[in-house]
Amino acid sequence: MGTVLDSVGKLIAAYLSKEVPGYEPFTPSDPEHLRGIIEPGDVLLVEGNNHISGIIKYLTQSTWSHAALYVGPIEGALEPDGEPHVLIEANIGEGVASAPLSKYFPYHTRVCRPVGLSYEDRTTVCRYAINRIGFGYDTKNIVDLMRFLFPLPVPQRWRRRMIALGSGDPTKIICSALIAQAFDTVRYPILPKITKAGSRAARREILHIRDSSLYMPRDFDISPYFEVVKPTIVHGFDYTALHWADKQKPLEEVAGTFSVFPETISAPPLVPEAIDEEAPVEVSAAQIGAQPVEMSVAFSEHFMQLNELAMYRARRRGDACEIVA
Repeated sequence: MGTVLDSVGKLIAAYLSKEVPGYEPFTPSDPEHLRGIIEPGDVLLVEGNNHISGIIKYLTQSTWSHAALYVGPIEGALEPDGEPHVLIEANIGEGVASAPLSKYFPYHTRVCRPVGLSYEDRTTVCRYAINRIGFGYDTKNIVDLMRFLFPLPVPQRWRRRMIALGSGDPTKIICSALIAQAFDTVRYPILPKITKAGSRAARREILHIRDSSLYMPRDFDISPYFEVVKPTIVHGFDYTALHWADKQKPLEEVAGTFSVFPETISAPPLVPEAIDEEAPVEVSAAQIGAQPVEMSVAFSEHFMQLNELAMYRARRRGDACEIVA
């Protein structure tokens, strides 16, 4: 019976490990830049392209489906072309094994570096992972494999438990669990230590993750204790040195035809409009200012005429009085 289960398990593992055709990473790794910045103790996150990668990304709601630990050149582990193995990883059906860095050059990757980890502790973490090489995955545990063949809708609070369902091997099937155990040997945290949780369910989830070491690849990405190292930026990024595929003309503000700053914007020339005969005639400011002066002059002349008339009437009355007398 064990032989039958083992054979069935190997078939399922082979299917889950098969690459999905048509995969094309949006931003593949730059080999030279990646080699130049990665250090022992760094965690390399990978966006995989096999069947199990898609399921893990669904269950974890993350871009990353795989994680490997960079330990530096491993003695006696070489590729046929002489390239040394520098990564430790746990794969379905294969177990814990070493791999060269070039294995993940065609993939979208991310480097997560533990902050403040001493050289001695880095060495301890790497040695722990190297000593686990050869730990195999028990393919007779069909429950472990069958759960990845049916990616049904799973509530968020059960997704981590579904990944661990039926797992009895200390290395588990999730590669990040092995790496988490390696960092646990030096008591280096991955997820923050939360003393107060928003709800009882959240507290149970936190305790479950700690007790079972059920970590996901994305946990290294979101961890406040790991630094995301981007090779392009570390080596010095100069955007002016880029060679763009398109030869489009620069925008007007780039070409200097006009400025985008408000203080240097000049008003466009005004175009005279056609005269509207029905519209009231506009009065200029000069005309408006001259109107009070004209009114004042007209009022003064009128006042003088009234004054002369009054004086004339007074003289007439005086003459009339003299005649009567």
